[in-house]
Amino acid sequence: MNNEFDFDPEDLEFEDFSQDLEDFEDFEDDLELDSVQMRTAVLSKNNMVALLCIKTATAGGAICRVDPREVNPSVQIYDDPQKALEWFTKSLRTSAKNGWQIVYDGLPLQG
Repeated sequence: MNNEFDFDPEDLEFEDFSQDLEDFEDFEDDLELDSVQMRTAVLSKNNMVALLCIKTATAGGAICRVDPREVNPSVQIYDDPQKALEWFTKSLRTSAKNGWQIVYDGLPLQG
């Protein structure tokens, strides 16, 4: 290994998730891709970077927050996509009031 990020794929211990995922095979068939909307906000404060993401569909929505001060990301699930969008907007507004600068707000970044 050349550095700490190099790894041998055989060293990774992955469980067999095929049994757990059988119930979700038909889930994507019910989902209309045109109805899925995603939005990502990148925030900055005191040399920290945070992410606030939302994904909604006709069946509901989810908000994911990645805060550098927290060990793990947090995800909140909503049955109503409008409620998810409402809380996403409130979270952005509160973050701005708390000194976070919104660096990017739009489609998810790739690459």
